[in-house]
Amino acid sequence: MAEKVRIGGWVSEIRSIGKIKFVVLRTPQGRVQLTLKKSEVPDELLSQIDDLTQESVIEATGFMSEKKIAKAVDMEVIPKSIVVHSTSERKLPLDPNWKTPALFPTRMNYRPLDLRRPEVQAIFKIETSFLRGVIDWLDSHGFLMVFTPAIIGAASESGAEVFEVKYFDKKAYLRQDPQLHRQLTIIGGFTKIYDVGPNWRAEPSHTARHISEFRSIAVEMAFISDEGDVMRVEEELLVAGLRRVLEERSKELELLNVDLDVPKTPFPELRFPEIYNILEDLGKEIPFGEDYDTESEKLLWRYAREKYGTDFLFINRFPFKTKPFYVMKAEDLWARSVDLLYKGEELSSGGQREHRYEVLVSQIREKGLDLNSLEWFTKFFRYGAPPHGGFAMGLERTVYKMLNLQNIREAALFPRDVERVLP
Repeated sequence: MAEKVRIGGWVSEIRSIGKIKFVVLRTPQGRVQLTLKKSEVPDELLSQIDDLTQESVIEATGFMSEKKIAKAVDMEVIPKSIVVHSTSERKLPLDPNWKTPALFPTRMNYRPLDLRRPEVQAIFKIETSFLRGVIDWLDSHGFLMVFTPAIIGAASESGAEVFEVKYFDKKAYLRQDPQLHRQLTIIGGFTKIYDVGPNWRAEPSHTARHISEFRSIAVEMAFISDEGDVMRVEEELLVAGLRRVLEERSKELELLNVDLDVPKTPFPELRFPEIYNILEDLGKEIPFGEDYDTESEKLLWRYAREKYGTDFLFINRFPFKTKPFYVMKAEDLWARSVDLLYKGEELSSGGQREHRYEVLVSQIREKGLDLNSLEWFTKFFRYGAPPHGGFAMGLERTVYKMLNLQNIREAALFPRDVERVLP
C-alpha cells in the first residue's frame, strides 16, 4: 500500500502534458513532484492548478508514487487534496529557478527569494554542519560555552572602527570582538571557554571579503605554555568542523561543485622576521619591522601550497608595534601573535596574551594609550591572572573561503555592509 504523505513547499514549476499536470515543489524533503492525472485526482484539484503561480506556497496531502517516473525530483506524490496558503505575484524580481540569473545587488535586495535557491541554501546547511562540528569538538575537550556582552562601554581596539550606540544616558559601543571579556572570564576562574556570537566593525570597506556584522568562534584557554598550545586547539577544531561537513553535506558540496579535503595537522608555521626573506624571494619587499599586506597573504599561501601542499598556514611573531597592547611580547620587537591564513586570506587572529599586570601597564604606555580609559580591564590583573591565550575565527570568512564563494556576503544570511542595513 502506498505511503500517505503531507508535503508543503514553494511552487517551482507548473507544466501540462496532455491530460496530466505536474507541480514541482521546493520542500525540506527536496524537489517533490505532484502528479495530477485526470483519472486519479478530483476535478477541483485540476482547477486549482490552473490558478497557481510560481513561488506560491501550497500544501498537499496524498500518496507517494510507488514508481517514481521523474528523474529530476526526489519524490513523486499523487495528491488527494491541496491547500493554497499564499499566492505569489506572477512577475518576480528574482527567479529562484535561476533561468535568468540576477545581479548581485538584486540578490541582496531580494534576499528571501534568493535564499530559496538550493545552491544558496546549501551554503547555510554547510555552515551549520561546520559550526556543529566545531562546537562538539570544543564541548568534548572540556571547553565551556559562555556569552560575553555585545554592548561595551569602551572601544576594545581602535576607536575609529566601532559603532557608537545610545545606551540610556551614556555612550556605548557594539563590540568589535569579545576579546577583553574573554580574558576577564579566564581571570574569573574559567580555564577553557568559547563564545560564538556577532561582532561589528565600522570599517568603511567595500571589498568582497569584508562585512560590517559577522560572527566569530572565539576561544580562550588558561595555563598555556605558549601560543603553540593555542594553535594546536585551533587547527584541531577546524579539522573537526571540516570533517563534519564532509560527513553530513556531500550532496550540498556536490551541488556547489566544491571538492573539500580534511587538512593534515599540524599546520605549517612561518615566523617574522623570516617572513621578510620569504616575501623578498617572491618579489615582495616589506620594510623590516612592518606588517605585511593582503597581497603578501596570497603570496605566502602560494608558497605554502608549493612547499607544504596545504591551504592552511600559521603566521607567528608579528611586529609588536602593529599589534594590540594585550599581546605578549616574544622579544622586544616581536609578539606572540598568530594569524591563520586560509587560501590566502586571514581566517583568524590570536596568540598568547600578556597576563602580568606591570607588563600590561607598561605596554599600554608604550602604545601611547590612556591608562585610565583601560582601567576597567587592567585592574583585574592585579588580583591574579594565569598565562592564557586564544583566538577568534570568523565564521562567514571561513565558509566563504571553504566554498570558494565570490563574495563573503553570500555566507551571511542578511549581510550588513557600508551601504546595506535592509532587509
